[in-house]
Formats: sequence, structure tokens, C-alpha cells
Amino acid sequence: MGTIIDPAPGEHVAMLRKARGWTQTQLSDRANVSTSLLSKVEVGDRALTPEVAAALGRAFGLSMAEVLGRASVAADDEQLLAKLRSAMRDYDMPDLQPVPEGRVTAGLRTADRYRDGVDVASLITLLPGLLRSATTYAHTANSPGAWSVLADVYSTVYWLAARHRWMDMAELAVTRQRWAAEQQPNPVAEAFSSRDRAGTYLNFGDVERGLVVVDRAIVAVQSAPLSTADRDLAVGILNLRGMTLAGRLRDKTEGKREARRHIESAWRAAGSFPTRDVDAHGLTFGPQNTFTHVLATQVDLGRPQDALALTDRSARRSAADPGRTDPDQRRARPARPRRPRRRAGEPVPRIRRGTPDGPHPSHGPRGTARPGVLAPPHEPGTEETFPALRHPPLTPRGALAASGATTPRRGPFPTVSAQPVKSVAPVAASPSGAA
Repeated sequence: MGTIIDPAPGEHVAMLRKARGWTQTQLSDRANVSTSLLSKVEVGDRALTPEVAAALGRAFGLSMAEVLGRASVAADDEQLLAKLRSAMRDYDMPDLQPVPEGRVTAGLRTADRYRDGVDVASLITLLPGLLRSATTYAHTANSPGAWSVLADVYSTVYWLAARHRWMDMAELAVTRQRWAAEQQPNPVAEAFSSRDRAGTYLNFGDVERGLVVVDRAIVAVQSAPLSTADRDLAVGILNLRGMTLAGRLRDKTEGKREARRHIESAWRAAGSFPTRDVDAHGLTFGPQNTFTHVLATQVDLGRPQDALALTDRSARRSAADPGRTDPDQRRARPARPRRPRRRAGEPVPRIRRGTPDGPHPSHGPRGTARPGVLAPPHEPGTEETFPALRHPPLTPRGALAASGATTPRRGPFPTVSAQPVKSVAPVAASPSGAA
């Protein structure tokens, strides 16, 4: 794909600053970032991270996406993007000719391979036709698995758009993804769509609202009739997003508290996959990817020494036991080649170790394979349904401050256990916003 980044993010920041007649010192003071860092960002010596972009956006009065700029494409690729947008507009207009399931699943495997290898040129060529085929297949089959497949295609569109900072397309893709996931009961697909929705808040620097989205999705999953493995997969994926968001909070004290909550919950969920990470719906979760996200979160929170200590402990444990790599002493075996996407009725696959993921261009690609259906739920009565978190309406932090109200702190997530649970207190989440 002939993608052109013009100008580069740092150069774009310099253009915005000069257009306002500000010096680097003036901008750094307004954004509360160091002048040295700003200087390096503008000349390209340092990457423009989402956290810094959000701070600069507040100073400019712009969104983080507007600060990052938009990646344009070469003229010969504009037609492909136009076809993709057209397919997204026709979300409820399937083709008259039925589409066989095999064509859609084969297309998804190919899209996963392109996405995993960051082969953007091949992916954007494939997506318009794949999206139309998946739309027709979902409307024709009208099953949870078919709608989940369509939601996964929209998730790939979101990945492509967010990676290139086409934020209008990214937001539309997440909306369509959620719509597809809700056409038939599928709590896991809905959880994954919430994970991507929280990513759009991260893209625009509205971190706290993204955390509210994650919290609500976790409560919904914990209340759904799912197997322990499916529940822990969905909760764990949401926890990884929660870690990333917590690391970007401006209030680092609150960020550490939020991160600890998600880290502890993620490690509990990773216990369902003790041997290796599992790939599902284009994402990866398990001990390895949890460890990777914990490490990155510690760095985001300005705690590099803790990250180094975490790495050292893992190295010592690995030396003593090569199968043990994570700080919670869960076993993780070496990676294996990726297996084909599982079909309806097959067990959850255990595949390769994960990699950090995220929509920002500096992040690596996500995993690939995905389960087609939910695992059988527990028999009624084997687990207690957890009470829902009572979130107030999403309210900007400024509105709370103006009213004199305080932002409630979030507590730990309730732990899902195979044993009956006597009682779990509801958790209040922060309704404020800004990442």
C-alpha cells in the first residue's frame, strides 16, 4: 500500500506550534512536558506517544488524533479505501447471491496472516470484498458464529484505520463491530468489541472514559452464562486494555491503583491458560502476553525500575525452570506454530505467545486465530452471578469539578471462581474522562 505519512507526527506538532506563534518552551509549559522531549519529538528523535500527543492536544485545544495527523495514501490506493468505506455503509445490505462459509473463513485466515505480518498493501486489497462476503454470510446464516465472524472483520478494519490514524473510519468500524456482535447472543464477541471501543477513547486521549467502558464490559462478561475458560479469556483481554489505559492516566497515583486492579485480575484470568497463550478474535491472551503488558504498563507509569526488577525475576525463574516465565509463577511453554482457526464445537485452541498490541502505529500487530463459538456454559447453580457495577452516566471530569463532587475510586474486580461465592461487593467506577 502506498501509504504516505505527510507530515510525520513530530513535524506536524511543529507545524501546529508555529501556526500559533508559540515557542517550544511556551508549548512545553502549556502541555506540561519537558522542552527537551518536545524538541526531540519535533525532529523525529523520539516517537510521539499517545500520552504526549494527548497532553499536546489539550494545550492546542485539539484531539489526540488531530495532533498525530492523518496518514494519507497514494492515488492508486484511494479507490481501495473508497470500496472499503462503501462496504461499511452497506452493513445491512447483503448481496443476493449466498456466500459459502468456507470462502469467508478462508478470507479471515488470509486477513489474519496479512495483519500479523503487517502486510497493509495486501490487507487493504482483501478487506472490501471480504467485508461484503462476511456481511452476506452473517445475514444469511444469522447465527452467533456468523455474526461473530463479521464482527472480527470489522475489528480488522478498525486495526487498519487506527494504525493509519483514519479516526473517522476507526470509529465507524468499532460501531459496526458492536452492532454485529449484538445481533445474536455472544458475550465474548461483545467483550472484544468493547475492548476495541475503549481503544477509540485511548486514540483520542479520553483515558478515563475508556476505563469505564472496560469496567462495564467486565461486569457484563462476569454476569454472562459462560464457561470459566471463555469468561477468563474475555475478562483477561479487557484487563490488558485496562492496563494500557491506566498507564496513560495523568494522575499517576490513580494510574498505579487502576493498573494494580487490572494486573491482579489479568493474572487470575491467565490461570485458565497455564501452558501457553491462546489466540482468539484476532487477539492474544495468556501468561506471556499478560507479562508483556504488565512490563509496558510499569514503564508507562514512570516505574522503569519496577519493570527491570520484573524482568530480572522472570529471568531468574526461567533459568531455574525454563517453562516458567511470568512473575506469578505460571508455566508458559515455548511457542508453537499457529494452528488453523477453530470451527464450531471445537475446543479453545492453545497457540503461541502473545505480543503487545494497540492501535497506535508504534505498537506491534496482534494475534490471529479466533474461536468460532462459545464453549459450553456451566450448569445452572454452579456459580453465583456477580452483581453489576453501578456506573453513573459518563460525565467529564470538568463537570464533576464544577459541581464540587469528587471522583469515586474503583475497587478490585470481583473474582470468578468455580466454587460458589458467598458475596461480592459492587465496584464503583470513575465516571470522568480525558485519553
